Amino acid sequence: MGRVRLSVAERRAELLRAAIEQISARGVAALRISDVAAALGVSNALVLYHFSTKEKLVAAAFTYAAEDDLARLGRLLDRRTSALRRLRAAVRWYAPTGQAKGWRLWIEGWAVALREPALREVARELDRQWKASIAEVIAEGVAAGEFRCSAPEEAALRLTALLDGLAVQLTSYGGTVSRVRAQRWMDEALARELGLEREALTAPRR
Repeated sequence: MGRVRLSVAERRAELLRAAIEQISARGVAALRISDVAAALGVSNALVLYHFSTKEKLVAAAFTYAAEDDLARLGRLLDRRTSALRRLRAAVRWYAPTGQAKGWRLWIEGWAVALREPALREVARELDRQWKASIAEVIAEGVAAGEFRCSAPEEAALRLTALLDGLAVQLTSYGGTVSRVRAQRWMDEALARELGLEREALTAPRR
């Protein structure tokens, strides 16, 4: 049987998902248009028709990954529960011990962003929106009297900086920090920023 005919948007999404998988496996430098085409059983010409160059494909792939992560973050933070529970769920998901984006992909992206302005803008915008979303929920929790934090934006910056750093340690330098220890540090950091004891993060609601 032949391949199912896809719309332009569906085809682009399929190509971007394949590109993300290939970047995660091979890295940007080693990635070839033919790798993406072969993964889907399509021609190189089809990939180039949609993206014209490898550089445009890579930038679009990282944009796609960023938008997916932000959409998932939004769903976590929009839940009808306390700000504390939403924050802990978001931190646990984002953390390198959770189910968030493939950290190998984003560490690769950070490296390439040093030389590629387009990708640098994608990474910067993702980072900005993550911090803004976390800061907003912290402010909501403060307003509701759930916890204390005098500077939500600074707290969000410190938390995400810790998570990014731990991601590098766990992904690039396996064995330096155990996942159990990293999880404890993340819980301790979140509790400290909110003026709570660590045990309060897991205490059942009354």
